[in-house]
Amino acid sequence: MEQLTHLVDKRIIVITTKFAKQVKTVELNNSVGYVISNTGRRLSQRLQQLFQDHDVTTEQWSLLMCLDEQDGISHKDLAQRTGKDPANITRLLDQLERKALVRRAANPTDRRSQLLYITEGGRITACTLAPIEAAFVNHILTDITDDEIKAFQQFMAKINKNAEQYL
Repeated sequence: MEQLTHLVDKRIIVITTKFAKQVKTVELNNSVGYVISNTGRRLSQRLQQLFQDHDVTTEQWSLLMCLDEQDGISHKDLAQRTGKDPANITRLLDQLERKALVRRAANPTDRRSQLLYITEGGRITACTLAPIEAAFVNHILTDITDDEIKAFQQFMAKINKNAEQYL
């Protein structure tokens, strides 16, 4: 069944077609996709503000944390571990390399690829920002029970799985 979605006056108009046409109006603030997207954007913006004094973006920090956990991995491995697009990984690594937070080295077992290493400065930055992120997460989870967190994580896992299978 084909669905067409249009945003009109802060309402999402969903038109479902098969043999008969059905039109359903959803208030923007009640759209699950909008709520997820808007919340993610708001959290990312706020965390970015908290990281601002350290000259590292939240996306760059996620790469540093991954490399801090597992050093000497390929671009491809880093992209898979972080769920980021390989082209985006290259851009972020270029920025981190210019800041001397990561370094690339030839892969001794495969001349076509490079291995990625976090520098001492990168490790210090990752470790400095980790408690800032942890305090932020702790704050946003205020008054939310462990059961609610677990249910949310299960819900988001289902959303992610469904999104992967959509195409």
